[in-house]
This record gives sequence, C-alpha cells and structure tokens, in this order.
Amino acid sequence: MTDDHRNRQLRVTQFIGTRITDSDRGPQVRMSPVDAQARLLVDGELAWVYGPRRQELATVVVDESVKRGDVVLRDIAGASPSELVRVVKPDLDSHTRRGHFA
Repeated sequence: MTDDHRNRQLRVTQFIGTRITDSDRGPQVRMSPVDAQARLLVDGELAWVYGPRRQELATVVVDESVKRGDVVLRDIAGASPSELVRVVKPDLDSHTRRGHFA
C-alpha cells in the first residue's frame, strides 16, 4: 500500500456535537474498516485529524456502517460536513519528532 493511499483525504459526512451533560463525549472519528486498516489504525486508538482549519487528536472508532472514503466526526472543531480531512496515525517512534532524553 502506498503512502498516498494512507494519506488520502476523507469526506466528513456527519458532525456530532455533544453537550457538557452528555455522558459519551469528546473528540472521536468514525471510519470504515478499510480506511482504518489502510492507515494502520485500530478501534480505540488515537489519531490526528487534520481539518481545513486545525488539527486535533481523536479516538478512532471502526464502524462498518461508515462508507469507505467517509468519516463521522464528534466534537472536533475546525471541520464541517462535506469538508475533507486527513486521519493520520501519530508517529511515536521517530526520534526526530521527540526530544532527546539523556
């Protein structure tokens, strides 16, 4: 699988905004199993969601009801329905991105 496929933009089909009184809330991205697998993401893992105005970490939910190429966002500011976002696995292994600890 090429990097282009892993970084392909996904269309926001739905945005869910929760209220402070809701028991289930917080940043979440729902995506198809095919799209999650292409990005090496699993259910419950954190991923960066890069929207047109900002980026945010969100919990991944693998959902078979979401069509390939689409995502459903919850509580992620900076993206609206019909806009395109990128969902990327965080790079926690690269020494160039983290500080050097002695």
